[in-house]
Amino acid sequence: MQLFYTPDINSDIYTLNEQESKHCIRVLRLKIGDEISLTDGVGNMYFTKIIEDHSKRCTVQVMEVKKEYGKRPFKIHIAIAPTKNIARTEWFIEKATEIGIDEITPLICEHSERKAVKTERLFKVITSAVKQSLKAYHPVMNDAVEFKKFVRQEIKGAKFIAYCSDEYRDSLKNIYTKGEDALVLIGPEGDFSPEEVDLAINHGFKPVSLGSSRLRTETAALYACCVVNLRNE
Repeated sequence: MQLFYTPDINSDIYTLNEQESKHCIRVLRLKIGDEISLTDGVGNMYFTKIIEDHSKRCTVQVMEVKKEYGKRPFKIHIAIAPTKNIARTEWFIEKATEIGIDEITPLICEHSERKAVKTERLFKVITSAVKQSLKAYHPVMNDAVEFKKFVRQEIKGAKFIAYCSDEYRDSLKNIYTKGEDALVLIGPEGDFSPEEVDLAINHGFKPVSLGSSRLRTETAALYACCVVNLRNE
């Protein structure tokens, strides 16, 4: 199945934009009568066939629509401090999208190595992963936000903060309850400051462990994403 991201689709006849048309006709060499799938990124999967194979305006006819395609009864939100090497953050976003994630927020912390993020680029990484993994839901890519502002927000569901410490903390896989929406905070390579940890806990975040190994930021974030998904299988 070839999947295209078309957030503006609103009729039974739809024309792909020039970039997607070129990819469909010139790269994939598809033609009239071939079938492709479209998604609007909010759960609708459109099964279509090509009725005009122009490389600048490929037009399709919708044959079937499946709503809430692949919908899960829980949501995962990872708030992650962007890595100094942004390629590592992009790697996390790509893999988390493939596995299953609903929302991502770049978190600017006291020890953050990177204070600015181009979310437009990260959004494109998500879109590519959505198409590759055949998802009907496009994860939300939020703008970067300061840690103190973020943790003070009213957020529904279970809230966790993962950080390095010698003190005992229950593991995420033991404390997370199947079916809950989950938000997990993942800090920078220098970790959250003690003040940030205290602030988060005072605002309802539960401290959790992600295992005995010291993980890179992007690895810790992907681990948390995997734990929540696996607990819901």
